[in-house]
Amino acid sequence: MTVLPVRTIPDPVLRTAASPVPAGADVRALVADMIETMHAVGGVGLAAPQVGVGLRVFVFDVAGVAGHVVNPVLETAGQALREPGEGCLSVPGLRYHPARAAEAVVRGTDVDGNPVEHRGTGLLARCLQHETDHLDGILYVDRLDGEERREARRRMRAGEVDRAARRIGAARAAAVSSVFGAPGAPAAGTGAAR
Repeated sequence: MTVLPVRTIPDPVLRTAASPVPAGADVRALVADMIETMHAVGGVGLAAPQVGVGLRVFVFDVAGVAGHVVNPVLETAGQALREPGEGCLSVPGLRYHPARAAEAVVRGTDVDGNPVEHRGTGLLARCLQHETDHLDGILYVDRLDGEERREARRRMRAGEVDRAARRIGAARAAAVSSVFGAPGAPAAGTGAAR
């Protein structure tokens, strides 16, 4: 498995609707790499466009509920809520409060083509909606309104996301090196050079 680089705005892949995964396509390696990447960077969800792949696939791991969905179809229900700050690995350094439905269901398939369904409320519902949005070229900041939307756009134009991406990217690289061992770096937990 490989930890993949996470794309950040303004990368055009994040603003492009992903293509359906063709029937019979083998996306096992992609899903495994996405899960590895999501865990390595501390995310609760990751969509294929976030790692530069324009296919309708996402992975998630929220409070012990983990899975992946190929070609997901989203259904939402319940009142739109503005929960505590939502963030995004592809829009680092910003946290806002987009309105999200209280409940969400995604249906699709697993990597073997078997039907899957994931239902959630709370953080899981937000994650399912957030990751499906990525597959449609929508970022969570697009779901903001009023002053929050203006502030997010101002901060993105001012380069805050770029600065955060560089800072977080360096921290992620160090974390990945410490977990997987970079040549010449101390092995995790040993303090000794390899």
